[in-house]
This record gives sequence, structure tokens and C-alpha cells, in this order.
Amino acid sequence: MWYNDRAVLRTHVKNSSQMCWAIIDGVPITGWIPIKPGSTDGVSNVFSILCHAQASGRHVDVFIPSGQIEQATLR
Repeated sequence: MWYNDRAVLRTHVKNSSQMCWAIIDGVPITGWIPIKPGSTDGVSNVFSILCHAQASGRHVDVFIPSGQIEQATLR
């Protein structure tokens, strides 16, 4: 399911791994949402978009079909 025009509140990454998380405002999942390892856009690309949105105060559209972020688009 796509969640559009959402703020990224926090991001976190574990060094030397594909383990990344974000807290996204206004989605029904509370707390840290993992970025799906091997996601379509690639973990690094999705995490980069989320970090940029958080740092610049921009919003994102995120695709979270099964409790993990698979895609993100910067608005």
C-alpha cells in the first residue's frame, strides 16, 4: 500500500549491513519500519531518499505492502 505525502521523523542504519529503519508519520505501523532487504529500489537508494527527506523537511511517498518499506519517492 502506498502512503503519500508523509514526513520522515527518524532514520537508523546498522553499519556494514542492509539493516535500515525509518519512522514515518501517518502510517498505521507504529515505531521503526524496516526497509526490506533486497527491495526493488535497493536498500541504499530507499534509505538515502528517506534521510534526504528528513534532513530537508520534505515529504515522501512510501510503498509498504507487508510491514516493510519497499519503495520511496521524494516529493
